[in-house]
Amino acid sequence: MERRHEVLFEQLNTYRSELLGVVEGITEEEGDIVPEGFNNNIRWNLGHVLLDQYLWIQALTKEEIPIPLKFNEWFGFGTDPSHFTEETPSLGKLTELLRQQPQLIREQNESRMEQPFPPAEMGMHTIEQVLVRTIFHEGMHLGAILAIKRQLRKLSR
Repeated sequence: MERRHEVLFEQLNTYRSELLGVVEGITEEEGDIVPEGFNNNIRWNLGHVLLDQYLWIQALTKEEIPIPLKFNEWFGFGTDPSHFTEETPSLGKLTELLRQQPQLIREQNESRMEQPFPPAEMGMHTIEQVLVRTIFHEGMHLGAILAIKRQLRKLSR
């Protein structure tokens, strides 16, 4: 495997560890609070990061994703916690799936990082290109989660 691909997988692991560290200790109840001025909560952000990572890879490969399609109804683009049902995964389940995801993505894709696929949105046509985008996207949602946590601390005073 090329060194730059190794670096991408290292970044995915590092940023994922950072994300999971930020939500460590958040209760299910706290994870479901949508503070004033926000559209989503911590649980939605976690589910969205998980889903987005898989959907961008699927957009290239056309392969099934390893989570139920129902995740798109709860965590897809344009959704919010009002779409949640009793079946929506808990914070605990989402963190478990997020913890497993980087290794699964690596196992499924490390041998085809530069394999050309028909271009997806934004002209991306390799797994390598998609991972650069999804790592950036994860960082945006990490920022949203940090902002929500700040608001939750203010509410608990």
